[in-house]
Amino acid sequence: MADKPQESAVGSDPTARHSAVVDTDMAFLAEAERAKDAEHRAGLWASLKLYPAATGWSILFSTAIVMEGFDLALLGSLYAYPPFQRKFGVLGSDGSYQITANWQTGLTMGAQVGEILGLFSVGLIAERFGYRYTLIGALSLVMCFIFIVFFAESLAQLLAGEILLGIPWGAFQTLTITFAAEVCPVNLRAYLTSYVNLCWVFGQLIASGVMRAMLNRDDDMGYHIPFALQWMWPVPLIVGIFLAPESPWWLVRKERLEDAKRSLLRLTSTNSDVPFNADETLSMMVHTNQLEKAAVAGTTYWDCFKGSNLRRTEITVVVETIPQLCGTCLQAYSTYFYEQAGMSVSNSFNMTMIQYAIGAVGTVLSWFMMAYGGRRKVYLIGLTCLFICLMVIGFVSIVPKSNTSAQWAIGTMLILHTFAYDATVGPVSYTLVSELASTRLKNKTVVVARNVYNISGIIVNVLTPRMLNPSAWDWGAKTGFFWAGLSFACLVWGFFRLPEPKGRTYAELDILFEKNIPARKFKSTVVETLQVEPETEKEKAAAEMVE
Repeated sequence: MADKPQESAVGSDPTARHSAVVDTDMAFLAEAERAKDAEHRAGLWASLKLYPAATGWSILFSTAIVMEGFDLALLGSLYAYPPFQRKFGVLGSDGSYQITANWQTGLTMGAQVGEILGLFSVGLIAERFGYRYTLIGALSLVMCFIFIVFFAESLAQLLAGEILLGIPWGAFQTLTITFAAEVCPVNLRAYLTSYVNLCWVFGQLIASGVMRAMLNRDDDMGYHIPFALQWMWPVPLIVGIFLAPESPWWLVRKERLEDAKRSLLRLTSTNSDVPFNADETLSMMVHTNQLEKAAVAGTTYWDCFKGSNLRRTEITVVVETIPQLCGTCLQAYSTYFYEQAGMSVSNSFNMTMIQYAIGAVGTVLSWFMMAYGGRRKVYLIGLTCLFICLMVIGFVSIVPKSNTSAQWAIGTMLILHTFAYDATVGPVSYTLVSELASTRLKNKTVVVARNVYNISGIIVNVLTPRMLNPSAWDWGAKTGFFWAGLSFACLVWGFFRLPEPKGRTYAELDILFEKNIPARKFKSTVVETLQVEPETEKEKAAAEMVE
């Protein structure tokens, strides 16, 4: 039988219980240790049996990312869509219409500018009002802003709509991953956080499928209909999220321990035969929160750059930014990229659909790879594969465009690049960012990391259209050489700086970072107790605060 939540001698009120235990004896720490050991002992299937509701709610939250993946992939496809080109493009010397490189840059940057604004806002709003109500508000804004892009009659109006849509998308980027990381135990973190990447791929795949279906239309509705399809997501998501429990970690940070215990019980199964004690799990959360409060007193953005959190912020920022630097921009512009490489419009859309379908398969494969190989190894292997794919694309591009075999070789290598990315770097990035940030600063650390991602995305989106557009630099597939160089630099950084968080509770990660364990020794270092041995006067003072 399952070990049902036990009542304490202090009383049944979790707030009074934990306050008394923290202040008086070591029973609190013992409970936290038992909860940590229980998480380590539980395997994947045991965790799924115990946390089926947490898995379902996390999947529901993450589905919001499908909308962002859909719209951004839609934009990249529209640049190669004839009715959209005729409506918003300019007539070139070869008699074809093209969306200029400047407008391609502007439209893609518009969404990212909005995301930057949304990310900074949501870091403050979510900490005050919680994840549920913040995400419901963001979804409500999406329903309003879709009207702008649907009825846009000029590129300027479309740009305004993309900027405004980017604001709630920024909320999706941080809330979905932090909620997934906080409601699930250590053995489910990799799967539920990397599922965010699968949602992104689903959105891209749906967008490419819709645009492939629109190729038979030669009127303006061919691009209005895809924009309108975005209205089908928000309402069911709002209803589901309203019914969801709040993150127990957020409730602990707000010192609402009774609500946190209720949330824990809603996230777990009372019919499971897996031993579970809600009070002990709550003790582990409170203890982790106390450790982090002792190390960093506040929860402001500035605290992300203090003490051991500086290193954690550096790692999460670079891990979050690497997907922008390893050639994924070629995936976002894939339809246009294939067209500029010499393929027909229909084949370009077909290759894009294949590319995203393969990407979805890759994300599922990443779950098994992370389970057996860990985060660090899979990430470094992925960067190596991306470097090789980009180098091959660059060398094949030397062959003239008239060579059909070379066109298909480039397309095949971009598909392999997508598969390698979505099986390694893409989903592992989400997992690493969610695990390596401290729980008290998780929202704000993700905001900082994601905003650096968006700023680098703006730079990338200034460069990429100019690299590909025949009216600008016209590099075509030779762009592969440029991104291969950046991928190699990312690989070198990862080898020296990226730690392995697989199988670690948040409290254990706090201790490893506090002790400044080198990245390559994270996996082998044993954390026998959640009690930190103070080494300096500052650490002693911090320890006294915890006790």
